[in-house]
Amino acid sequence: MIYLFLTHDPPGLNHERNYQRKFSQRRNELVEGIREKGIGDEQVLMAIQAVPRHLFMDTALERKAYEDTALPISCGQTISQPFTVAAQTELLEVKKGSKILEIGTGSGYQAAILCHMGAEVYSVERHEFLYQNAKKLLSTLGYRATLKLGDGTVGWSAYAPYDGIVVTAGAPVVPEDLIGQLKIGGMLVVPVGSQKSQQMIRVIRESEESFREEKLQNFKFVPLIGEKGWG
Repeated sequence: MIYLFLTHDPPGLNHERNYQRKFSQRRNELVEGIREKGIGDEQVLMAIQAVPRHLFMDTALERKAYEDTALPISCGQTISQPFTVAAQTELLEVKKGSKILEIGTGSGYQAAILCHMGAEVYSVERHEFLYQNAKKLLSTLGYRATLKLGDGTVGWSAYAPYDGIVVTAGAPVVPEDLIGQLKIGGMLVVPVGSQKSQQMIRVIRESEESFREEKLQNFKFVPLIGEKGWG
């Protein structure tokens, strides 16, 4: 699969303005659809409106970029459904300056949403191809995120503790290493279940030893692979 940012020069300002005009109506319709599904955080909706999702996928799928659906990228992974991205982001309660760890960089789209909202973003990806492409694209678009190639199931302790951790793949259980890397008051958002379907879980760290778990709606993600994932 060939990516736009591998086969074209970095998108210049005029190029991006043309795309903004081309996709403006579709973006508006996508945001309104997500709002109708229950997303009420205006900062999240503004980020979905602003981030050019079409640049995070193969040009062959560009016409579907602003449909509310997951789409394939490389390495057997997907760019998540925009509603799913919005839902996970809303659960993190992101504020400007929040330190957020993302497990599973993928295309880089979720990281871009978080950066647009003013978060300090750290992201771990296990596939080198995706890691390299996301790093290049995020930099080209001006989103400042710190990326790492490695096993995200064990987190990234070098920059811990975090205000929020978001896992963008389905885990068999809540990864304990990630809980331990939260600040007091921090939140872990992770889909947990089988490899076919998961329930979104939010874990809130209330003290050094106390955690509160909230079980939310069902979603479907690719499996979380790693030492503390599906192996």
